Amino acid sequence: MQIDKFTDYALRVLMTLAVRAPQRIPTSEIATTFGLSENHLSKVATRLAHEGFVLSERGRGGGLTLAHPADQIVIGAVVRAMKRDDPVVECFGANTSCLVLPACGLRDPLAEAQEAFFATLDRYTLTDVTRSHHALKAMLDA
Repeated sequence: MQIDKFTDYALRVLMTLAVRAPQRIPTSEIATTFGLSENHLSKVATRLAHEGFVLSERGRGGGLTLAHPADQIVIGAVVRAMKRDDPVVECFGANTSCLVLPACGLRDPLAEAQEAFFATLDRYTLTDVTRSHHALKAMLDA
């Protein structure tokens, strides 16, 4: 299973918010920190807000904050929400036109592998992946 850039950026945003909590952080600041497009990161932030992981406040003094304590944000749930429209293989999505689909023996092993991937991520919270809180904070405050 591969994490796409959109999901990677979502995890970076959440980690930043976790180590800098309870500060409200502008998307532009996070984009600058990671050298990312502010426009693209705004789309990530919008999705994170829509999925209920962050709160977004517009205007002067606005920015992002975590919608829940970091120990209640499960990494597997974040990855599922961000990759919702991105199946591991075509036949897990809407495309069922594969010639060998009716006799394919790969679907079950791939589905099992995908579930194992998410099951592993489900064991970790945002708190777990930001255990090096002080080191991360020093890097992200630069």
